[in-house]
Amino acid sequence: MTTTDFNTILVVDESPAKVYKAINNVRGWWSEEIEGNTDILNAEFLYRYKDVHQCKIKLIELLPARKVVWFVLDNYFSFTDDKTEWKNTRVIFDISQKDGKTQLSVTHLGLVPEYECFNVCQDAWTTYIQESLRNLIETGKGNPNPKEGKGINTQLAEKWNLI
Repeated sequence: MTTTDFNTILVVDESPAKVYKAINNVRGWWSEEIEGNTDILNAEFLYRYKDVHQCKIKLIELLPARKVVWFVLDNYFSFTDDKTEWKNTRVIFDISQKDGKTQLSVTHLGLVPEYECFNVCQDAWTTYIQESLRNLIETGKGNPNPKEGKGINTQLAEKWNLI
């Protein structure tokens, strides 16, 4: 079966438990500009990258050492005409063992080539997963976006009923 949803696979010499823990340390590999819990079932968190991207994500599945699933509740890109991109999509982190190694398959279900952001988002996800998350798993230090100190966009926070 061929899929057009974004997918990348990472293979490491670390335990599934260590990979699971690193995935849930979102501030350690994606962005230090995260507000909310990133490791509690049904918790919601906000991601922000400058004035370019902001999203609200809910953790809908947490199976220790096996699987993490995020549901994108809301999203904003400054660079797309279609303001619905990413909304109601899922980011699925599947952890398995293969040939004595741990394999992590990351699929952004709903991030497809038809999206305006696909090329940019594909490049960004690939870098975050293949470089930053890999580094966090293997060395304990990822390469997340640094905290800017601005916090979330208050207009979006109001729209999303956060304040």
